[in-house]
Amino acid sequence: MSATTTDPAPAPAGGPGSEPARHSAVRPGDRIFSGLSKGAGITLLVIMAAIAVFLTIRAVVAIRANEGDFLTTFEWNANAEPPVFGIAVLLFGTVVSSVIAMLLAVPVAVGIALFISHYAPRRIAGTVGYVVDLLAAVPSIIYGLWGALFLVPHITGLYDWLDDFLGWTGVFSYDGSPARSLMTVGILLAIMILPIITSVTREIFKQTPKANEEAALALGATRWEVVRMTVLPFGRSGIISASMLGLGRALGETMAVATVLSPAFLINISLLESGGGTFAQNIASQFKEAGAMGRDALIASGLVLFLLTLLVNGAARLIIARRKDFV
Repeated sequence: MSATTTDPAPAPAGGPGSEPARHSAVRPGDRIFSGLSKGAGITLLVIMAAIAVFLTIRAVVAIRANEGDFLTTFEWNANAEPPVFGIAVLLFGTVVSSVIAMLLAVPVAVGIALFISHYAPRRIAGTVGYVVDLLAAVPSIIYGLWGALFLVPHITGLYDWLDDFLGWTGVFSYDGSPARSLMTVGILLAIMILPIITSVTREIFKQTPKANEEAALALGATRWEVVRMTVLPFGRSGIISASMLGLGRALGETMAVATVLSPAFLINISLLESGGGTFAQNIASQFKEAGAMGRDALIASGLVLFLLTLLVNGAARLIIARRKDFV
């Protein structure tokens, strides 16, 4: 009996054999969109790298000519011959004012976001949400003028109260001088970043799966228990992201801080008295009178602020990455 050979049957149209044809039939619009997306991402990386290279080159020139210690000197006299300047006071003021702003703004923002998304009637929630979004669009200089003309004169009563009860700590001692201090700056920054954190957090809370909330209610959970067991765990990464957006604005805020703060190149243990400064405020106030070396020194301080912002955002990404179950 002779053996017969048969050709293998062709693969069905929807089987594995059709995969190459499926992948090869990419629409021109998809190719264009993919190319534009990749180009936008690469362009962003190139811009960031260019900024980093520019800041580094100019900063190296200033640091080499500096007669003081760039990290520890409590002085900023970059126009002198030889120049003497350091960022110790600026780093302290930037970090302290931003931390105060975050401590005050984040809990309030989360509370407002919960009220809008889960507690308030729909009509009230819409009105409050609109007001919050409107506050996020107010220019920085408006906040600065309000802080200088209203907040500074009227906050001295609070500072006197803090001095009476907590002045013994030294951190809240107050000498009665105008309240142009890091605490005032922190309060103003908290008001400025509150709408940003609230808006982002509110949208995250609204994305909580309704099935999870209904299941908790079916098991007899109260409204707060539903929020604690379903909404907050789901929105934890979103709260962190929103907080980092607010912190980024607090770290780099210029005009509002320059309008309110009375800078002095010293680190005062009291948060209610004059002293300290921030990177952005110092650049804004010193740049006009700065010479060539003075500008390079300011750029060097800007490089530190640039790196500080990158570190903060990198830390936020690491925290979020550890909670991927809720992203």
